[in-house]
Amino acid sequence: MPEVKKEKKQIIPEKNPMPAQDPAERARNFSEVALGYSEEAAVAEANRCLMCKNAPCRQGCPVEVDIPAFIKLAAERDFAGSARKLKEKNALPAVCGRVCPQENQCEKYCTLGKKHQPVGIGRIERFIADWELAQGVQKQDIAPATGKKVAVVGSGPAGLTCAADLAKLGHSVTIFEALHVAGGVLMYGIPEFRLPKAVVQAEVENLKKLGVEIQVNAVVGKFATVDELIEEGGYDAVFIGTGAGLPYFMQIPGENACGVYSANEFLTRTNLMKAYSFPATDTPIRVGRKVAVLGGGNVAMDSARTALRLGAEESWIVYRRSKVELPARHEEVEHAGEEGVQFAFLTYPTRIIYDDNYWVTGMECIRCELGEPDASGRRSPVPIKGSEYIMDVDTVVVAIGQGPNPLVPRTTKGLELSRKGNIVASLETGATSKPGVYAGGDVVTGAATVILAMGAGRTAAKSIHAYLSGK
Repeated sequence: MPEVKKEKKQIIPEKNPMPAQDPAERARNFSEVALGYSEEAAVAEANRCLMCKNAPCRQGCPVEVDIPAFIKLAAERDFAGSARKLKEKNALPAVCGRVCPQENQCEKYCTLGKKHQPVGIGRIERFIADWELAQGVQKQDIAPATGKKVAVVGSGPAGLTCAADLAKLGHSVTIFEALHVAGGVLMYGIPEFRLPKAVVQAEVENLKKLGVEIQVNAVVGKFATVDELIEEGGYDAVFIGTGAGLPYFMQIPGENACGVYSANEFLTRTNLMKAYSFPATDTPIRVGRKVAVLGGGNVAMDSARTALRLGAEESWIVYRRSKVELPARHEEVEHAGEEGVQFAFLTYPTRIIYDDNYWVTGMECIRCELGEPDASGRRSPVPIKGSEYIMDVDTVVVAIGQGPNPLVPRTTKGLELSRKGNIVASLETGATSKPGVYAGGDVVTGAATVILAMGAGRTAAKSIHAYLSGK
């Protein structure tokens, strides 16, 4: 009998495009920019996957999702099965599908991406997660109760992931959140137009279905210390995932003037407190005609795009290096440019100018050029003598990074801290210098990505489970 030749798969070189709001319209509203795949687009994108046996994409996923398996099920239109496979490893797929920098993680290793555009892994993940949310979330398997109690401090991506994994293993988990709503940076840091808050809260509700208790307005370090949670609260282990909520500033003259915000305050007022709806909401925010955002990361892009939506006539990114060195995601830079954000590259602010009432009226800057690469290969900006000029702005948002929230580290005896105030914890286990206390996410590494924080939460959950099991 003649051998039947397997039909060679037709390669589609480009990703299926992501539908999006028109830039002119979205620049003035807070509705989500990316609209998500239709069922047909999701299936078509899933069918681009080569189903490699060695699955190199998996090495780029901090939470170890079985990427080919969930994509194969999506290609077969088994969306329920695909969602189950995704959630074996990922507690927040609807979030990750929207905000993960897939281009630097799973998609970076995609075999198809060597010659063509990689498979849109994040786009398929978002479709599957949204499909499940619309249908009603499937009940997940939970191990028999162990009788062990774990306290999770902070409800950002690290805390939520750690809590979900521990709950599925049968432990009793309580999350303590300092703010009035759970979600951490997903709620206060990432704008509505990138990550709708209803999506975050739907994911949080799914955690509650696993049996996780969430206490809000609970500031650990004030109402109780970590030691008191263990000694008086009866918790057998504690995970600290309090993030990086302490803003950094430029330390230049005039930085205390009215009209200067940290990106943390600017975005929290807008995202969490919905200042864009004032006076229907309780929190106001003042944005002038011309806004300068200092920095070049994702937080800077979020701030600059938010400023336009709040009514600014001009919104500028002021960055001391060139466009090539911008640390923000390419997609975010592209979206910002489409919406009208302007860029002042190789520009360094030296002082903020203000009037007699201490309101910002301008910002002095100096132009720069890039020097020779240092040992790491990075080129530092060098000021050009005599190139000073005044930038006409009346609002300044400082988005140059943030450090660890100091409250929990400072009130926990025996907890080793780094020079910058980060908790010292093993990246392999999440274990700190204090027995039974684990930590992960931005409070350990400094400000990083949502998915890396989730990976740290997962790592710590495994170690906590082993610790509680006496292994």
